[in-house]
Amino acid sequence: MTGICEGRVCIVTGAGRGIGREHSLMLAEQGAKVVVNDLGGEIDGSGNSTGPAHDVVDEIVAAGGEAIANGDDISTWAGAENLIGQAVDTFGRLDVLINNAGILRDRMLTNMSEAEWDAVIQVHLKGTFAPARHAAAYWRERSKAGEEVDGRIINTSSPSGIYGNVGQTNYGAAKAGIAAFTIIAAKELARYGVTVNAIAPAALTRMTENLGMGQADEETKEKMSPKWIAPIVVWLASPESRSVTGRVFDVTGQALSVSEGWHRGPTAEPVLDPALIGEIAMQLVADARPNANMFGYDES
Repeated sequence: MTGICEGRVCIVTGAGRGIGREHSLMLAEQGAKVVVNDLGGEIDGSGNSTGPAHDVVDEIVAAGGEAIANGDDISTWAGAENLIGQAVDTFGRLDVLINNAGILRDRMLTNMSEAEWDAVIQVHLKGTFAPARHAAAYWRERSKAGEEVDGRIINTSSPSGIYGNVGQTNYGAAKAGIAAFTIIAAKELARYGVTVNAIAPAALTRMTENLGMGQADEETKEKMSPKWIAPIVVWLASPESRSVTGRVFDVTGQALSVSEGWHRGPTAEPVLDPALIGEIAMQLVADARPNANMFGYDES
């Protein structure tokens, strides 16, 4: 197989189904060697199975590509370290890390348990940090050794994180954290030849079919297929994207856009008297652009 990722060694976490599966298949189609990581659990993170990851590997190999399965828990320090090590030990190098693994434990804030909060933060936020940290250390050592590094970290945020969605304070907080993590890591790793970007995808998968998407008409389901998410990720994984870093791409089968982050809006001179703040703050809010809705547009 040849393509824009020819010879690139790529890890995809949460790659046994849905969006991660599409990433893996398209990377292989474009010439990459793929490490397919998946615990094979349910959408809430419970259970595990080696089947989904091996199924994707079998599909890639049957089509003439190269891939291996990995079942490590990337939300643990040791699991993430082992994942990076397996890629390097098997293929001799690592070029791309795609952090895609995730779970859902949706609940309104007043009813959310500590366990529901902790599980989502663990998988999404630590499950992004831990693999990225070990991959970054690997690339730093290669760079310090005088090697030319052209590394990629591609994280997975969400419209729930960058725009907000009711019932997902845990998930949204994790995904917003991933967007901030992406921007900061991009600044830190540029010196080593590594870019860091993120996507905020919306697609019909196991994680979203119970959120109303499963009842959509066939045309909408086609536009919400996870296959539409993979092209931007594969391009970001390729050498062609080396000048792009620190960005979040909002992507569905209906649109591809760059999300614009927080900017300082209307501004006033500060005062020390809290009795004077009310009028000033109310005017600032009136002059400010409204928060975006779940589609990324002004609520008004």
